[in-house]
Amino acid sequence: AAAFETLVFYAVMVCLAIFALWVAEIPLTVFTLAGGAIAIGVGFGSQKIVNNFISGVILLFERPIKVGDLIEIGETFGQVESIGARSTKIKTYDNFHIIVPNGAFLEQNVINWTASDTKIRYSISVGVAYGSLTKSVEKVLLLAVEAQPEVLSDPPPYIIFESFADSSLNFTAYLWLELTPAVNNNVILSDI
Repeated sequence: AAAFETLVFYAVMVCLAIFALWVAEIPLTVFTLAGGAIAIGVGFGSQKIVNNFISGVILLFERPIKVGDLIEIGETFGQVESIGARSTKIKTYDNFHIIVPNGAFLEQNVINWTASDTKIRYSISVGVAYGSLTKSVEKVLLLAVEAQPEVLSDPPPYIIFESFADSSLNFTAYLWLELTPAVNNNVILSDI
């Protein structure tokens, strides 16, 4: 719907301009010489604008990102609020609104965290003293993970012994959380 609305708007604007010239009985051939000179100047001056416009049309049709998706582009992480003809508006967790030119989405790597699924796997590494009972450590870590109501049970969390470090036995807890703008998953991981 957003792609159709944008394209119809620009098509109507072009048709209105041509209709206004026709009603005023101004032939389009009058603009040939002046139009050519202006077009060259405007062409050089508006390369970025045209690039962003064409990129916006590609984004609206190809749909690698959609309104509501949580994305990461460069150092920017947030939720897509709107995709316009020239730029895309992103709202960060810190409640900043960032306007990103559409060309950036085709020139840079974009991570779409919620393109097909909102479940994200996280890991927490924990070191315990040598001599600790490894099976007891696994049970305690699993209880700590499962005690958080936001941790998903499907797929289930699990604990793995990772390595013998210089001063600790290292374990890693793997768990799945729902990625939503309303919940800061770093707080959940800290609580665990």
